[in-house]
Amino acid sequence: MINNFTKCLEKLEYHFHLKIILLAPKYIIYMTLLLMAAGSGSRYGKLKQFDELGPSNEFLMEFSISDALKNEFNHIVIITKAANKKFLETYLSGRLPSHVKLDVLVQDIHDIPEGVLLTTNREKPWGTAHAVWTARNVISGNFVIINADDYYGQNAFKGAAEFIKNNKSSSNFALVAYNLNNTLSEFGSVSRGVCEIKNKQLKSIIERTEILEKNGQIIDEDSGIILNPLSAVSMNFWICNDSIFNYIESYFTKFLQTPKNLEKSEIYLPFVTQEMMENRHITVEIIEAKSTWFGVTYYNDKKVAVETLGKLTSKGAYASPLWT
Repeated sequence: MINNFTKCLEKLEYHFHLKIILLAPKYIIYMTLLLMAAGSGSRYGKLKQFDELGPSNEFLMEFSISDALKNEFNHIVIITKAANKKFLETYLSGRLPSHVKLDVLVQDIHDIPEGVLLTTNREKPWGTAHAVWTARNVISGNFVIINADDYYGQNAFKGAAEFIKNNKSSSNFALVAYNLNNTLSEFGSVSRGVCEIKNKQLKSIIERTEILEKNGQIIDEDSGIILNPLSAVSMNFWICNDSIFNYIESYFTKFLQTPKNLEKSEIYLPFVTQEMMENRHITVEIIEAKSTWFGVTYYNDKKVAVETLGKLTSKGAYASPLWT
């Protein structure tokens, strides 16, 4: 009798655990938005990711998250510094709908590929590609990458969602691109990835680090090159899939084997995607933003951001407060 009872319990336990496994979150199909929010805001003068720019004191990233949720995204991943992790978890979990999964991860300078030994006292983060690699254990399938301190517009997320739903190949990536003349700051130079495009496919991307408007022309002061105002540029709005994590790890490992890289050099997302294209691992489709972009590179950019978000809200594009 006791043996029979024990067997019944074992069967119940098996079925109970099976039910839990079948209902586990990993079986939910996620549409993921990754926001890079680990910057220091050196030119802005403070942590711009947490500046209250919205009509009800919302952060700029909250508007991007809202736009993503309207387009069926249901997984939000934030990459930040250790000092901000608990704050962001508490702040966002109290605002996001209950069905939305939230992961707040720390970009840790000591998070490097297995087997690599470093002898450096470096304090500077490893760059945007490393920030993305931080999420390798929480993301599967297609996902979108953006900066937390930029505003991309609702149509940009609509285009990204449509690409993800229609994409049938893990080798197809995409980039939401903006016109260069719509991404400048009147308060100083900016860095932009200038794109070469053919038949709506990205052929190359070159990082220009000192772009500004001068004497009626747009010039990269670092190289002296005059740029076309209508050039398509990357604002780090990428649509990738989890295959990028293995490639970043390989790229990062080679990067760390060069001693001169260890003190200050970084691995940038455009560099990684460029190499992936050159090695024929991926193609990158260009998606026209069909949206207004603005950012807060400098503190004086704040006024424009506040006014723009106020106008969008007054026109009904957003609720106020945003999370109701």
